[in-house]
Amino acid sequence: METFSASIGWFATAVVVASYFCKGERTLRAVQFIGAAMWMTYGVVINSAPVVAANVLVMAAAAWTARPKRTIKTGGG
Repeated sequence: METFSASIGWFATAVVVASYFCKGERTLRAVQFIGAAMWMTYGVVINSAPVVAANVLVMAAAAWTARPKRTIKTGGG
């Protein structure tokens, strides 16, 4: 089981490092989300609540900031 969990951790590390090379904002957020999901999975496998919680928050932040921006129309005829 150690090898499996270590593999998840190393792959998650590679994804997070790769996110630093993303050019577009949406691509960056998607890669961050995937990396956090992998770290969350790693946290579940090693039974670490802090790792799971931290990466649930990162996933939520990545998803929130990746959503399409809404423009507010102001009146003014």
